[in-house]
Amino acid sequence: MSAEFDLVVRNAKVATASDTFMSDIGVAGGQIVQLGVKLSKGAREIDAEGRITTPGGIDAHCHFDQPIPPPARMADDFESGTRSAACGGTTTVIPFAAQQKGGSLRAAVDDYHRRANGRASIDYGFHLIVTDPTPEVVANELPALIAQGYSSFKIYMTYDDLKLDDGQILRLLALARSHGAMAMLHAENTECIAWLTENLLEAGLTAPRYHATSRPMLVEREATHRAISLAELVDVPVLIVHVSGREAVEQIQWARSRGLTVLSETCPQYLFLTADDLGIDDGYKGAKCVCSPPPRDAANQQVIWGALADGTFTVFSSDHAPFSFDDDLGKKPGGGEVAFPYIPNGIPGLETRLPLLYSEGVLTGRISLNRFVELTATNPAKTYGLHPRKGTIAIGSDADIVVWDEHRTPLTNSMLHHAVDYTPYEGWALDAWPAYTIARGDVVWDGRQFLGTPGRGWFLPRGLPTIVPRKPPGNGGK
Repeated sequence: MSAEFDLVVRNAKVATASDTFMSDIGVAGGQIVQLGVKLSKGAREIDAEGRITTPGGIDAHCHFDQPIPPPARMADDFESGTRSAACGGTTTVIPFAAQQKGGSLRAAVDDYHRRANGRASIDYGFHLIVTDPTPEVVANELPALIAQGYSSFKIYMTYDDLKLDDGQILRLLALARSHGAMAMLHAENTECIAWLTENLLEAGLTAPRYHATSRPMLVEREATHRAISLAELVDVPVLIVHVSGREAVEQIQWARSRGLTVLSETCPQYLFLTADDLGIDDGYKGAKCVCSPPPRDAANQQVIWGALADGTFTVFSSDHAPFSFDDDLGKKPGGGEVAFPYIPNGIPGLETRLPLLYSEGVLTGRISLNRFVELTATNPAKTYGLHPRKGTIAIGSDADIVVWDEHRTPLTNSMLHHAVDYTPYEGWALDAWPAYTIARGDVVWDGRQFLGTPGRGWFLPRGLPTIVPRKPPGNGGK
């Protein structure tokens, strides 16, 4: 007698964004086809033994093999990046196809497909990065791409090769409103950063730690407020990415209190790193933690934890931007130590995102298990047009499943599967790691080794966003 299911996960303590229940999970054809107790036999069986079982994570903000100005180059391509994601419990990623100034947006998408084809071991979509909103891009290219499943795009308010002015931002927000797309904004005031940087360099203050000095919270606060104001003028939802601390959080809560639809994202670096990780002296090791916005201080970490718990944040992403440290294409461009403005921005975090949040969020009681699922799977799926296919454990959804193993493990870079030569979380004691990662019904990580294959991941055209943010309690919830 043939098995009724391709796979059965038995005795699982299933957690979704809204419920926690005991169940077997029956999988056939890459989808969840039955939930219940004492399901029929599967061709393969995994006994979860009452362990917590969650939907596969969706990392909706990560960077792989993204074209950037020389001499820097990202360490992870779609093969190593998706391998690392799977081993950390992530089953879907959405990296960025970045338009080059003077080039077409369609050309950027075509190039990114070439970089991804045959390499991804888990499913993926693309956000767009719009750096040159010409009349052709705004009138034709971007609307056509949104209709074809590239339903979100990122706008930068800083970086010389990426930033847009307010007029350009307004035109793109108007387009997002008319076509139902999700506009994401990197909110930092570029002129303030340039002025501070110039003054620091003139004073000979060039070490990595001065990166944080050049980007104080007020530059994020001002840009966040301005982004919200532009969105209010157009009357369109927006998502503020990688929010780092109290002042930007307060702007988002203020906007919510006025009834504006402002979604927000934060990342592990704002929970687990501080400005001291960029260096307390003029040594270069702090280059490992140079990212924008920079990590703040311990008091701001607590603000971010509180905003994760109270509903201020919509999604929790890694902002994985992989540059190796001892590499003349990475944090030492050209082969040597450089002044802080020339250190490639970004840190690795794709594989460690879920274990860190589960260990220090769920297991310490800072956030609930259901909130963990909401932040890392369900809300990303809803925000970026993948729900209910992704982001939940339900009949008809893709069989993207993580079975968790709770035990203490010191984190070392040698245990990770990315192509970066360090992790900023080296030595952190983790209390959880995936025992199994199942992607569309295939076991791609069994707690010991990666079992996926390059090319098994599918490109996912996405629908339009379906999420409205919760208002936080207290003053922010009026």
